[in-house]
Amino acid sequence: MHSKERSVHKIESAYMKHYEAQKVRKQRRKKQLIRRLVVMSIILLLFAGVMGSYHLKQRMTFAQKQKEYEQLQEELVQLKRDEQNYLEEIRLLNSDEYVLEIARTNYFFSKEGELIFKILDEDSSY
Repeated sequence: MHSKERSVHKIESAYMKHYEAQKVRKQRRKKQLIRRLVVMSIILLLFAGVMGSYHLKQRMTFAQKQKEYEQLQEELVQLKRDEQNYLEEIRLLNSDEYVLEIARTNYFFSKEGELIFKILDEDSSY
């Protein structure tokens, strides 16, 4: 049986040529479909990567802006406190009695008939 050669010949007919051509077209379409799917998958992955990195960048920017906002809010609260202190100081400085008290304390102004003594530091050597 091994010594016998098989001799199978293709039938050359219009139907077989059409069938072979159709088979080749199906294989090409299948290859094209696979190529398109691969290209679209790559494009989709690139798009997802770009969008993911953009999202992370936006989150980092938001966190940074949120932190900056909180710091500015704290600074605003402190500035409002300072403003209240300055307004109180202005109100007090409009009072003659307060100005005289500051002058007496800081610049040694005295009332009529009053004597001011400057006391030396307590760290004397004797």
